[in-house]
Amino acid sequence: MSIPFSPDRFWQSLEEMARIGATPDGGVRRLALSAEDDRARVLLRDWALAAGCTLAVDRLGSMYLTYAGADPDAAPVAVGSHLDSVPTGGKYDGPYGVLLGLEIVRALHEAGLRTRAPITVVNWTNEEGSRFSPSMSASGAAMGVLDEAEVLAAPDNFDPAFTYADALQAIGWAGTADPAIARRFSAYYEAHIEQGPILEREGIPIGIVTHCIGVEQWTVIVTGRDGHVGSPMEGRQDALAAASELVLALERIATRLGGMATATRLTLQPDARGNIPSLVRFAANIRHPDADGNGRMAAAFHEAVAELTARRGVRVEVERAGGYPRVPFAPNLLDSLRRAAAAAQLRHRDMPGPIPQDALHLGLVVPSALMFIPCHGGVSHHPSESISREWCAAGLAAMGPAVIEAAGGLA
Repeated sequence: MSIPFSPDRFWQSLEEMARIGATPDGGVRRLALSAEDDRARVLLRDWALAAGCTLAVDRLGSMYLTYAGADPDAAPVAVGSHLDSVPTGGKYDGPYGVLLGLEIVRALHEAGLRTRAPITVVNWTNEEGSRFSPSMSASGAAMGVLDEAEVLAAPDNFDPAFTYADALQAIGWAGTADPAIARRFSAYYEAHIEQGPILEREGIPIGIVTHCIGVEQWTVIVTGRDGHVGSPMEGRQDALAAASELVLALERIATRLGGMATATRLTLQPDARGNIPSLVRFAANIRHPDADGNGRMAAAFHEAVAELTARRGVRVEVERAGGYPRVPFAPNLLDSLRRAAAAAQLRHRDMPGPIPQDALHLGLVVPSALMFIPCHGGVSHHPSESISREWCAAGLAAMGPAVIEAAGGLA
C-alpha cells in the first residue's frame, strides 16, 4: 500500500516556517536558541502534536517528536535535521530535513496507519554553530562525541557573558531527557539541500551520500619581525607577506590534489599603517573526498611551510584546531533510498558529502543515511538559497518510503 504523502503540504510548511525570522532580502535569520528559534520550535511542536506525535526535549534542547509504532518495544527510526540558521541564511538549509520527517508522520496519521516501529522526527539544537561553537554540538553530545557540560557552557559568540545554558532557560527549551536517548535509534535518515552545484548541473534530483568526508581545521601562526614600512625590502621578515603565500599555497594544493581548502579569520599584529606586521594568525580548513586525501594535502602544506620558512626567515606554527572524521553511511539504508528513488522513477547518483551535517555525528554510533536534493546555483547560507517544488517533492518521494521500510513497513 502506498502512503499518500502530500508534496503540497510539505512545500507550504516550508514556506510558513520561513516566515519566522524572515529578512527583507528574502532570507532567514533564526539563530540557535533565539526568540525566532523559539517560535519555530513552537510551530513544529504544534504541527507534530496535531499529527499524533508525542514530544520529548533533551537537556540540550533537541526535540524528539515521536509517532508511535505498532510494536511499543521497537527502537525508533529517526528522521531529522535542524531549524536554526546562520545570520544571513536561506529558507531550506535544515528545515527541509525536519519538515520532510514531519510530512511522513502527517501522512501516516491522516491515513490512520502505523509502522511496526516508531518514527521520531528530530530537530537538533545549534547545528549551524553561528551563535554557539562548535557547530552540530547537540548531536555531537548526544552521540558522546562532545561533552554535554562543555556544550552547555559555550559562550554566545555575539554576547560572551551569555551561555548556551542561559539561552535554553531564557526561551524555555531546557528539557529533562538524556541526550543519549538518540543512541537507541535503529536508523537515522537526514535529507538536506546539496549546498553545491553538482546535482543541478547534472539534472539529477537525488544525491545518495555515501560518506561525509573528513575535515581538518588548523590555526596557522606566522611570526616575523616588525619594523618601519619605509625600511628597505631586503632582509624584511614580513609576517603578512609570508602568510599570504601560505593562503595561496592552500588554494594551489587543493586545486592540484582535488580537495578543498580555505583560509579565514586572519588577524595581524601590530595592526598599524606604519608597521610591518610581525605576527599573523589565520584559520585553515582542508577536506578531501578520498580517505587519504587530507593526509596528502597536509603533507603538501607542511612542505610549503618548510620552503617558506627557509626562504623568508619567519617562524610558522600549524596547530590542529579541530575537525571531523570521515564517516561512511550504512549501506542497507543507502540501498533503501536507491530503491525508493528508482520506484519513483527519479534519477539518482552516489556522491560524497563535503559539508558536515548532524548525520555525521549520528553515523558514528547509529546506522545512518544522508540524502541531497539540488539547490539553485549550489547557493546556500545566503538569502538567495532556493529549491524548486519538483526537487522538494522528489526528496519526499525517495526518503518517505525508505523510512517506512526501515520502520518495518506498515503494521
